[in-house]
Amino acid sequence: MRRSALVAATVAAAVLAGAGVWWFLRGDDGPRATAERYLAAWGRGDYAAMRALVDAPPADFADRHARLRTDLGASGWRFTPAAVGEPKDDTAGGSYQGQVTLGGGRTWTYHAELPFVRRNGEWRVAWSPRVLHPGLQEGQRLRTSRAWPNRAGILSASGESLVSHPSGSVQQLVGEIGKLPAGQARRLGVPYREGDLGGLSGLQQQYEPRLAGKPALAVQIVDGEGDVVKTLREFGGEEGAPLRTTIDIRAQESASRALADVSKPASLVAIRASTGEILAVANKPGGYNRALMGQYPPGSTFKIITAAALVAGGVSPSSRVPCPATVNVGGREFRNSERKDHGTLSFRDAFAHSCNTTFARMAVDRLGEKRLGEVARMFGFGAPIIGGLPAVRAAFPATADATALAAASFGQGQVLASPLNMASVAAAAADGTWRSPRLVSAADASRALDAKGRRPEPPRRLEPGVTRALRSLMPAVVSEGTAAGVAFPPGTAGKTGTAEYGSGDRPPTHAWFAGYRGDVAFAVIVEGGGTGAEAAAPIAAEFLRGL
Repeated sequence: MRRSALVAATVAAAVLAGAGVWWFLRGDDGPRATAERYLAAWGRGDYAAMRALVDAPPADFADRHARLRTDLGASGWRFTPAAVGEPKDDTAGGSYQGQVTLGGGRTWTYHAELPFVRRNGEWRVAWSPRVLHPGLQEGQRLRTSRAWPNRAGILSASGESLVSHPSGSVQQLVGEIGKLPAGQARRLGVPYREGDLGGLSGLQQQYEPRLAGKPALAVQIVDGEGDVVKTLREFGGEEGAPLRTTIDIRAQESASRALADVSKPASLVAIRASTGEILAVANKPGGYNRALMGQYPPGSTFKIITAAALVAGGVSPSSRVPCPATVNVGGREFRNSERKDHGTLSFRDAFAHSCNTTFARMAVDRLGEKRLGEVARMFGFGAPIIGGLPAVRAAFPATADATALAAASFGQGQVLASPLNMASVAAAAADGTWRSPRLVSAADASRALDAKGRRPEPPRRLEPGVTRALRSLMPAVVSEGTAAGVAFPPGTAGKTGTAEYGSGDRPPTHAWFAGYRGDVAFAVIVEGGGTGAEAAAPIAAEFLRGL
């Protein structure tokens, strides 16, 4: 027996030293096979197989082991034999090493008894609570208590806290904190449990583990009332890391003021054109982030893209083009607003006055679906947006025929976009490069993965000639085109949009305006607001005046 004790001690020391070798006594292996099967079944959570190897197991054997994993908050565990003694009569001693992975990847290692008894010629585990841990007695259990650190903040681009900002639109971005439902706690994994305080929406939910940090842990033995009998091991916690967003407080507050008196649902998004940073996101009313998640026909704001495709194909701002009141494409009549006939005019003026008939005809005759789709993708259509919060991608589906292509050329048909999508289109026009918009720092955005493992799209540079042309076309909308009557600050460029939805001879319309001034690009939508010039453009102008 002295030799057995010496070997067992040597084995335990070897395991603790990380040798990872199973040492057993030579000669009669005795209950070794039972030890291996029992501990392997425990490792994979097969409590029925474990129970079959136990002599006189308690009725709640499986429940005790399942609860053990839950109470410890274990994400994984491994059990290996440390020693199996020589059988004496119908009994044998043994021990095992447990390695339990707790919250935050911290590992608790311990040793416990694993005694055996022989019944009817078969070796079985002589189970008692001490098999779970040597310090356990009947009526006691193991658990891990947690102490969460103070939650880290969510900051503006300049480092101001957004958590207590009075703007409802800011709070929509930040999100709520509350008790986690079971499903969300399960998705987060250890150390989270149902009922823990955590992010339920917005950035608080999206960046929950980062903001919450790691709790301090204490592995404890507790009695039936939950009172602590003994603390077995303690692990220190880790503070959460603040999340710095790209939100510019001045731009955000200006956006909120611009929407203050709007009576219909509306959104405004502003982007720094040279970086893709989202400066402001405003929604009215709250409850739904239509700025990032809304999908609308973009109407004539899409002409920015169609114009870029035509310019790349050889059309110049000075090219003479017809703009009749109506045009027939594939048996369908397309018309200008109020059926205005502008005759023959420059392409610049056709863009400024938003000639639907010009763009419908030229898209079919000079572009085709493939080419227009290629240019739409250069402006971010179809690209997933992975910038800090869920956001829809702009859609330019395949068109069935010339009629559908004509409708798509000025943002109707099946073309869909969010205000964020169209703000990034305006940003590309301003800077000459489309960039995937982002709400968090560049480092956080580059590390961010969406549910399918995709990273943010790389920048897409426009052809220099296209950028030059758009910088001629878009200012003309404000100086002499459809938005000429709006009091924009000097240097503003943009495009109005009046997007039909629904049915009937005169369907209702969403009002759009997308544009830029300096390095700030933006998009505004007013749901059911009428024309872009009357409803959306004045909001954009007020926003710019507040910067």
